[in-house]
Amino acid sequence: MPSPAIEMIGITKIFPGVVANDGVNLEVAEGEIHALLGENGAGKSTLMSILFGLYESDGGIIKIRGREVRIRGPNDATVLGIGMVHQHFKLVHNFTITENIILGLEPKNRLGNLDIKTAEEKVVRLSETYGLAVDPKAKIENITVGMQQRVEILKILYRSADILIFDEPTAVLTPQEVDELLAIFNRLKAEGKTIILITHKLREIKAAADRCTVLRRGKCAGTVMVKDTDERKLAEMMVGRAVNFRIEKKPPSPGEVILKIEDLTVIGSKGTPAVNGLSLEVRAGEIVGVAGVDGNGQSELVAAISGLLPVKSGRVLLKDRDISRESIRRRNEGGMGLVPEDRHKHGLILAFRLDENLVLKSYRKSPYSSRFGFLRFSRIADHAKTLIGEFDIRAGNGPATSAGGMSGGNQQKAVIAREIDLSPDLLIVSQPTRGLDVGAIEYIHRRIVEERDKGRAVLLVSFELDEIMALCDRIAAVSKGRVVGVVPAETADERQIGAMMAGVEA
Repeated sequence: MPSPAIEMIGITKIFPGVVANDGVNLEVAEGEIHALLGENGAGKSTLMSILFGLYESDGGIIKIRGREVRIRGPNDATVLGIGMVHQHFKLVHNFTITENIILGLEPKNRLGNLDIKTAEEKVVRLSETYGLAVDPKAKIENITVGMQQRVEILKILYRSADILIFDEPTAVLTPQEVDELLAIFNRLKAEGKTIILITHKLREIKAAADRCTVLRRGKCAGTVMVKDTDERKLAEMMVGRAVNFRIEKKPPSPGEVILKIEDLTVIGSKGTPAVNGLSLEVRAGEIVGVAGVDGNGQSELVAAISGLLPVKSGRVLLKDRDISRESIRRRNEGGMGLVPEDRHKHGLILAFRLDENLVLKSYRKSPYSSRFGFLRFSRIADHAKTLIGEFDIRAGNGPATSAGGMSGGNQQKAVIAREIDLSPDLLIVSQPTRGLDVGAIEYIHRRIVEERDKGRAVLLVSFELDEIMALCDRIAAVSKGRVVGVVPAETADERQIGAMMAGVEA
């Protein structure tokens, strides 16, 4: 192996109620792609946040190319050539790509004014060098998520980083964008960059990484050569037990129509129809999956059903009741549950405690509120303890844990726990396993199937075609805001679904 670019020795980090890193050792060789794998809350992001200077460790030492360093903040990390692309992008949406890349390092002309032309030229040169084609003048709010990721990579390359940390980089990408990103990793490696990849996706580790270090409950469970280790072994190292990759479910028993969408049209953010005359039915006791490439109306469809976007024309019927223009509260009380694709924007109030988030849809009712309208905090806390145990939510301070201080996977578990606990007739689940580890995915898939078997109607929206095909009873492929075809999952194949996603009629 080449000499180490990074050595983290005995790293310890303690937060109130939880030891995030417990004497962790990590060694990353110069010029390798090194995966960091672990369950949600295992301490991966904390460890990398220490390396990037967002946190200071409570113990241990860091060496960069053999020299012991102290990293007190991101500026120290930047000087050492370390850059980090965060799971939730740090971009200013009404700025251009160039303005985001140069933020904090703006070039000036002889008069001391911002030299945006020179900056744009440098961005173009960088993008050509690393195969990261971008339009330097485009605004962030008008580009795809995959393109935003390229901007984040260019930001750290602009700062001459040669140690690149990626935190869950494929969590919000389409399969095509994932393939593009893995190709970019290989180009960066060929340029001599050292890459640390935090991910839960075993397939991507097998496709991209040279070595993998596994964290479990804040401790190092071992480092392996990826080419010599299969996915089942990696999963077992991560969760401490064998993981069942196959979803066990009995044949469906569809009942009455719970959700009926008739000729629905919804206007998107660009002022044009994002959902365009879409019709679909979901019955009690079945899971209907919506498959499609990102940007074909799935997000707007979910937003219109749940009340986050207005309906331009058509109808949404919940148990034969037209809810197209009802309030969100009326829809919730009428039997609808929603796991949104963006847990931060629409799933949680990050400044609230965990127990408060778990009753966001039921706090007005008994037993959480008295008949005089006063909250019963002990009942709310007891309710949270039950769900924390049932859904294995890792919360260091129990019900009092701040939602914003939890790992992304545990935030997702909290949202799913709240919605399933309400026992809705219709459960809408959008990107349910985004950013989750294999153990959590296994559990959440099982819970979704259990809801179907209890007679709930489940509408599943996912960009993961494997997830759609494994979980669903029927699959509706969408393209350009309309349903191209609906096929039984048991007879569907990826090629057929892929063709329909591209607009080919079933």
